[in-house]
Amino acid sequence: MQDPVRLTLLPLGKTIEVELGTPLRDVLFPHGVEFPCGGRGRCKGCRIRLISGELPITLPQQRMLSAQDLNSGWRLSCQCQANSDLTLELGQWEASVLSDEAKFVFTPGEGLGIAVDVGTTTIVAQLLDLTSGTVLSVRTALNPQARYGADIMSRVSAAVLNGAHSRLVELVRKQVSKMIGGLLTVTRPSPEIQRVVLVGNTVMHHLFCGLDVAPLSFYPFESPHLGLQRFASHEIGWEIPGNPPVLFLPCPGGFVGSDILGGVLATGLHENDKYTCLIDLGTNGEIVVGNRERILCCSTAAGPAFEGAGISCGMRASTGAISEVAVNDGRLSCSVIGHVEPRGICGSGLVDAIAGMLELGMIGIDGLIGGEGESVAVCPPISLTQLDIRQLQLAKGAIAAGVRILLREVGITKDDVASVYLAGAFGNYVNSESARRIGLLSFREDQIIAAGNTALRGAKMALFLDPEMTAALQKKMVHRGLSEDPEFQDIFVEEMGFPG
Repeated sequence: MQDPVRLTLLPLGKTIEVELGTPLRDVLFPHGVEFPCGGRGRCKGCRIRLISGELPITLPQQRMLSAQDLNSGWRLSCQCQANSDLTLELGQWEASVLSDEAKFVFTPGEGLGIAVDVGTTTIVAQLLDLTSGTVLSVRTALNPQARYGADIMSRVSAAVLNGAHSRLVELVRKQVSKMIGGLLTVTRPSPEIQRVVLVGNTVMHHLFCGLDVAPLSFYPFESPHLGLQRFASHEIGWEIPGNPPVLFLPCPGGFVGSDILGGVLATGLHENDKYTCLIDLGTNGEIVVGNRERILCCSTAAGPAFEGAGISCGMRASTGAISEVAVNDGRLSCSVIGHVEPRGICGSGLVDAIAGMLELGMIGIDGLIGGEGESVAVCPPISLTQLDIRQLQLAKGAIAAGVRILLREVGITKDDVASVYLAGAFGNYVNSESARRIGLLSFREDQIIAAGNTALRGAKMALFLDPEMTAALQKKMVHRGLSEDPEFQDIFVEEMGFPG
């Protein structure tokens, strides 16, 4: 390396060397700095504080950061390069990755299998003994594609408009390969891997498999490449003993990915006589309603609010995030992950905070802030702006509208649904009472079940199944495009308001 520059990262206590002129975006992501807007200077998610050295102030930083912040050394790392030795203060993030240890019914096989949930933010992989179903090893990691943006449409934009498609494919394949290598260290002397099964949303499915994501960038957001994808390990550059097949499960349609198909497997929705609802709350809220006779599914653009992105003080559920808010003695009381000073608020805390503000009359059922203030304090210095509240209304309105339309299509009411499974990390941690208070969920408390990582569980179950069975399930799941429904916009507007 010529002309190395030393970066000292606090409070991590690490020092790294990079080439002169290296963009900080390229080196800080592995150390916990996130880039929710894809490094375009449109948010403050990648803030760092300059302790020593020089980082020039650019126009995007002047727009996003106050004069006081800039004078205190705060910078947007996506706008900076390492042109001198630097000492930087980073927010210390601790990824919260939802693994899965739930039991399930299976027919014993032979050898070992690997199940991988390729999430937009995080990736989790498990090594299973196929004779007993025992999980032998687990590996978790951040999805390295996140440096191109926190949400899937940022990844699509990077791939289609910025020529980053091959780079995005390379990043996720290398990360999963590294994780598999870690899993196999527990097997001696030579593992007998029968197959690797992966699940993920439609964009992750396409990017991992090297498929064109351009059809997902414009209406009607349908791709001709939703089916089961098969590779030999060596085809994608993986050196796994025995060269086992690698299968990425199929996507039912549009933005309903194989992670949702895995959720259907995990909940047994497709085998149940009673009606069941599966809801995955994320940037794209995926909803499934059905039973053994009929299954309808849809996706709705909920926006990134449930994951903390798109909110002025939003962040992932990690150290420093307000994760729970309750009303005590007529005021908001907050719990912060890591028991440190609050740095932001994550999705579950946001839902709690809005529910509490409704109870205290701080905001109205129309979402407007009471009085003359432009923001509402949650836990100083963290507050929510009017725009933040509106983002939550848009997200919850989209989910609630999607549920109403699918129930109508199936010809049932919410009381006819036996169980409502909330999938994924947000669904696992969100307070269902708060979700009901803001109108995100209109089901009874006794119907709602936090189901955990159903995507990963479904991938594990698929290790024991003929791959054609998952292809058949994909065909059984009928995809509904909500934008084609003439009543969607009216229902969406109705659901944006908060219950009285």
